[in-house]
Amino acid sequence: MKNFPEVMKTSPFFEGIEPEEEGAILKGLKAHRKTYVKQDYILHFGEKVKEMGLLLSGALLIVQEDFWGNRNLIARIGPGDVFAETFACVQKQNINVSVIAEEDSAVLWLDIRNILVDREKIENWKVKLLRNLLENMAEKNLRFNEKLTHMGKRNTREKLLSYLSAEAQKHGTSEFDIPFSRQQLADYLSVERSAMSTELGKLRDEGLLSFRKNHFILNKDAYLQ
Repeated sequence: MKNFPEVMKTSPFFEGIEPEEEGAILKGLKAHRKTYVKQDYILHFGEKVKEMGLLLSGALLIVQEDFWGNRNLIARIGPGDVFAETFACVQKQNINVSVIAEEDSAVLWLDIRNILVDREKIENWKVKLLRNLLENMAEKNLRFNEKLTHMGKRNTREKLLSYLSAEAQKHGTSEFDIPFSRQQLADYLSVERSAMSTELGKLRDEGLLSFRKNHFILNKDAYLQ
C-alpha cells in the first residue's frame, strides 16, 4: 500500500495530510490491512493492544460484557473512525472493552506509538497526527460524558428523552436518524429492550415523538403542554 485508500483521506485522524506524505505515513505506522466477518471479535476484553485500528469498511461495536454476557454498548464505529488508540498509546493497560464486527469489515492497523517516539527531529506529518490524535481523544471524552449524562437519568423514559434530545440538538433538527438498532439503543442506555419499547410506545401515544425503525421526529410543542 503506497497511498491512502479514499476513506482515509476523509478521516478526521488524517486531516491536513498532504498527498506526498501518505507513503511516509503508511510506512512509518507499519500499516497493514485485515478483514473480518460479521460477529468476529476483533479485540477481546483483557488483551494487550499494540496497534490502533482505522475502519476502512463495514461497522464495529465497542462493547463491555459482564461475566453473564450482559452487554453495555459503548459506541458504534463507522468507516473512517479510529479505535483502540488510547490503549495502543498506553500499552501497560489491558483493554477493558471488546470490539466486534457488526458486519463484514476491513480494518487498517497502525503502529501509532511510532509518532510518540522522542527524536531530535520530528517529521511534519507526525506533528499533524499528534494534533489530530489529541482532538480525537478529546471528542471521544465528550461523547462518553454525554453517555454518562443519559445513563444518570432516573428511569428508562428519562434516559430516552435525554438521548433523543441530544441527538436532535446534534443534528440541528427535530427529525433525524440514530445510528443504533433497538437492541443497540437499549444496550447503549443500559435498559431492558422490552421496557424501552414500551416507553417509546407511550411517548408516541402522548404525541411527544414519532418513529419508524431508527428514524425519529420529536414534537417540542407536545412536551411543553
